[in-house]
Amino acid sequence: MTQHRSPSGYSTWRLIAEELRREIIGGTRPPGTRLPSEGELAERFGVHRNTVRQAVAALAAEHLVVSRRGSGTFVAEHTVLVHRIGARTRFSDSLGRRGRAAGRLLESAVEPEPPAAIADRLALAGRPALRLETVQAVDGLPITRATHWFVADRVPGLAGHWSATGSVTAALRAVGIDDYMRAATTVGARHATAAEAADLGLPAGSVVLVTRSLDILADGTPLQVGITRFVADRVELDVGHEAGDADLQRRAVG
Repeated sequence: MTQHRSPSGYSTWRLIAEELRREIIGGTRPPGTRLPSEGELAERFGVHRNTVRQAVAALAAEHLVVSRRGSGTFVAEHTVLVHRIGARTRFSDSLGRRGRAAGRLLESAVEPEPPAAIADRLALAGRPALRLETVQAVDGLPITRATHWFVADRVPGLAGHWSATGSVTAALRAVGIDDYMRAATTVGARHATAAEAADLGLPAGSVVLVTRSLDILADGTPLQVGITRFVADRVELDVGHEAGDADLQRRAVG
């Protein structure tokens, strides 16, 4: 019997949910497969049935499993979205025929004194920044929670266009910016904050992938700093900047 001990401050049911989640996403438990009973899972993990029940409830909240009265709990149909982060790849490109995306603007604000790190990356030199807080969903299921920073006077009216289109690319095109490229991306992972979990419809303790990015114009001028939180069990990130744009990217980040 495998014993699963909880590190300080981290509930055992979350560890169990993460292990089952890995088995589901990794294909060990394909869609339609019946999960072992609560008793069998409790014996496997060496815990009380109530602990197993919490873990399975978390997976149900993430739409990874579904309970069928009188039959048990089964792995639901699910498709992980692979989002390729390239120099000119847009989120809509990654969707393909995956489904319909919808964006929601949570907040927009002009910040006269943005954080120093943002001001530095955007080369603001004392100018205000525009901050947009957004959520994007695919077929009604939230997958990203993002913070976008722009040079405010470079994108007049952007917030309104984003609200109307739900797309950064479309909103930028509406304010006269037809092309931009990704100059740099870093990727990390952590547990979602309470606010992020609420915005993304996730149970407490869920993992998000966090990208921090810099987008630039064709002449290397900084355009956008983005901080995006992706639901880890709904999205895989494939980072691959095009080699042909390497010189332009080096000018922007160097």
